[in-house]
Amino acid sequence: MIKNITVLLGVLAAVASLSLADSAPEASAQDTKKMVQNNFVETAQKGVKLSGYIDSGYSYNFTGSGNQSQVNGRFGSDTAQRGDFNLYAAKIAIEKALTSENKAQAGFRTDIMLGEDASYFVNRSAGATGNTNNNSNSLFLEQAYVEIRAPVGNGWDFKVGKFVSILGYEVMERPANMNTTFGLLFNVMPLYYTGLLSSYKFDDYLDGKLGVVNGSNSDNNTTTDPNVSDGVALLAALNVTAPGGNANWSNNFQYSTANDNNTSVSEGESSMFPSSKDVRTAGNDSKATAYTVIYNTWGNWVPKFANDKLLVAFNALLGNTSGNLSTTSQNANVNSCWYGAGAYAKYQFNDWFSLCSRGEYLGSNNSWAFGNQGAPVTARSPNGNHVTGDNLWEYTLTAGFNVIDNLLIRAEYRMDWGSNIYSTATGNPNGAQSGGPAYYAGAEVVYSF
Repeated sequence: MIKNITVLLGVLAAVASLSLADSAPEASAQDTKKMVQNNFVETAQKGVKLSGYIDSGYSYNFTGSGNQSQVNGRFGSDTAQRGDFNLYAAKIAIEKALTSENKAQAGFRTDIMLGEDASYFVNRSAGATGNTNNNSNSLFLEQAYVEIRAPVGNGWDFKVGKFVSILGYEVMERPANMNTTFGLLFNVMPLYYTGLLSSYKFDDYLDGKLGVVNGSNSDNNTTTDPNVSDGVALLAALNVTAPGGNANWSNNFQYSTANDNNTSVSEGESSMFPSSKDVRTAGNDSKATAYTVIYNTWGNWVPKFANDKLLVAFNALLGNTSGNLSTTSQNANVNSCWYGAGAYAKYQFNDWFSLCSRGEYLGSNNSWAFGNQGAPVTARSPNGNHVTGDNLWEYTLTAGFNVIDNLLIRAEYRMDWGSNIYSTATGNPNGAQSGGPAYYAGAEVVYSF
């Protein structure tokens, strides 16, 4: 009886395990990843590991007092007005990873996140309505997939199910990123896919990925028009590792055959661009048909001359959506191009103190790709508010303190500026706009296990 209870407790505990290595780009924020990855609880079944973290903090935005004062380009839980205590995430997961042996084998992984970040990952448009959406009770299933290795060549791996995006340098786990807040480019990147992803390592220096999925941030197919054939997104990646392993260069592609549909929000809203809804009015059901192409490249380097204390990185993005937006009364062509770049640096002064810096730019030929304050894209207004394009900038400085084992404390300062980055008109999202700068200060405490 006692043995059965022990096994049952082990199974219940297993609903939650984390190893940030699979959900983050290789060598992204290496020190933090290593801290979380090396701490886990092994369950009753051999090889199944349980790990996770609790991430909480305090943020203060100097952007006014109204609920319409969110800063364009900031992630939902990073843009609450004035002072705000945050439970960013309680993350738990379970994983049985594949071994290094080149033989037929299988494993699995499930990641579950609760907290305010989970609320926005489920519904990325929530930031448009203000502080009331900061709900720490939200549950987000980040990943759930079966992993299989076929003993072909050096070993051909497959993931089947739901898995995180292959694009971007920053990831959904804040502790694995260099900074506490999410960057501008993260806010327009895909978050996750449902489908099939294969990966193959050619040698120690070159590996690649190919996949076919339903679309960005969607459990269903990409099309938002029932009269259009079933849509999919095609994924490809090629990663180059330098001899010595101290530098990576990753190239990532996504092509969606139809307009991406974020079914967690509403039909007709672009999952890539959370503020760009085809607004539904009485008798006018909007439908969007489009294709989307995205290229993302990122790289990092740990120079030998700095004795592994310095990490520098870059992240760049180019995307284009082209298609048609229609209502029962009229049609309009939609063509949007967005682009951006970011630079990162981290210096580890000693075992317990580090300093990280990030600077980013994000631009577009219209407001389709941008956050909370621009007018929505509709058949009557296919370019939204800013037909000449939007430009956003941000600079972030983060100090990290590893004062106790498994405990990370960070303090951060951030400044955003650009074209109409936030509205000062309470209750009127198209009211008086400001180009900034908008200032942020915050602190974060993370315990990993």
